[in-house]
Amino acid sequence: MNDTKISLRTIDLYAGAGGLAYGFQLAGFDIVAAFDNWKPAIETMKENFQNTEIVTMELDTFKDDVAAFTKFSPDVIIGGPPCQDFSHAGKRNEDLGRGKLTVTFAEIVTAVRPKWFVMENVDRILKTQKYLAVKTAFKKSKYGITERVLDASLCGVPQKRKRYFMIGELYGIDNAVMPYLEKSLATKPMTLRDYFGSSLGVEHYYRHPRNYERRAVFSIDEPSPTIRGVNRPIPSTYKKHPRDAAEISEKTRPLTTLERSYIQTFPKGYRFAGSMTEQEQMIGNAVPVKLAEYVAKCITDYMKQTRLDTCLENKQSDKPMIVNSP
Repeated sequence: MNDTKISLRTIDLYAGAGGLAYGFQLAGFDIVAAFDNWKPAIETMKENFQNTEIVTMELDTFKDDVAAFTKFSPDVIIGGPPCQDFSHAGKRNEDLGRGKLTVTFAEIVTAVRPKWFVMENVDRILKTQKYLAVKTAFKKSKYGITERVLDASLCGVPQKRKRYFMIGELYGIDNAVMPYLEKSLATKPMTLRDYFGSSLGVEHYYRHPRNYERRAVFSIDEPSPTIRGVNRPIPSTYKKHPRDAAEISEKTRPLTTLERSYIQTFPKGYRFAGSMTEQEQMIGNAVPVKLAEYVAKCITDYMKQTRLDTCLENKQSDKPMIVNSP
């Protein structure tokens, strides 16, 4: 088959800084619209997606009015509903305000019924009642589901970050995309040195721990720990943790906001709006661009193979039947 190009009209819900959308765009998806309600995210999306309609909308007010989404005729709906209520660092109360946004995502998808959807979240969502509710809703709407927790460091990202992906194909079969998700995973985690070389100008850096039972000094010869939405200086009272990669010296420093965005695999030149605190929050909450691109390419690889298989089957059926003479 000569024409294997696939272009899918895609809308992004809970767009944030645009990591998920940018990764899908790199894989050839046409991001026609993005939705969010946080001003810094809206301004960031407008800065980096000039050909995309950026919609300011409070998605949790969705009440079966699908016109705001169907007007874009989406083939695909993607989104990473805010996940603080499910996360390891959060309060883990899925009945709080943000936990219900995952259900809202499912309600929008099942109302619009695009050919595909992709939902990203923290891996801990698998232990929640909200997860069971949304999966049930998708199955009732005839979506074939592929689910996988992916480690970003095995998908082209120099960061140890585990994220859950649910991929749905309308009238598809379960686990159809799984072989494609698994076959291209790296055999070892990507380190900062693998990704940056020596351009960071440090061998070791400080990342403020959630508590002092955790290490805080890391080497560029390992993947970065998960980028979070806060970035703090080294406290004068910091005492070395037994697992720190090195002693703190005059060369040890926290990474800058931009460096942290590069670890999230945003490209140089990507522009972030808002205050420094808002930028840090956006960057920390984002889907790493290369992780999103990895998932998107797996979907297109599956689609191309399916299209090729269908073409070959059709050619086989067109062959003239040979009847042996008696």
